[in-house]
Amino acid sequence: MNSYEEKIKKYIKDNHIKAEHLSFETSCHSVEEAARTVNASAENFVKNICLVDKKGNLIVAIVKGEDRASTRKIGKALGIERPRIANPQEIMEKIGFVCGGVPSFGYSAIFLIDPKVMEKEVVYSGGGSEKSLIKISPKELQKANQGQVIRIRK
Repeated sequence: MNSYEEKIKKYIKDNHIKAEHLSFETSCHSVEEAARTVNASAENFVKNICLVDKKGNLIVAIVKGEDRASTRKIGKALGIERPRIANPQEIMEKIGFVCGGVPSFGYSAIFLIDPKVMEKEVVYSGGGSEKSLIKISPKELQKANQGQVIRIRK
């Protein structure tokens, strides 16, 4: 297990988050790879889209695996200009996790959760590295990141 995975596992334990951290030998970078790895449907996965506003603030848009985030809707919801997608270097600098393994909580950001995510009983999210996942209920995920539930999908 690498240091990124250890970091999120410690956060889960220290904050009493009801979640299961899963590590694998194969890549979980994309929703398709992750779904194959755990033998589940893409509908059970969430993506954490990292965005940056004009002031450099980090915004994390959490959408279901098959959906895409709308920067226009995110900007409108937050009353700001459209944010842009963060690059891998910014993701590492701002949250301390690698692109492709970004968890849905455990760092400072503005978290926005699409309502379709909340419809699921359990979802899989990034687990800190490209070879790990977190299995968690959407309600627990929202509790862990204090996210706002708002329609942000295209």
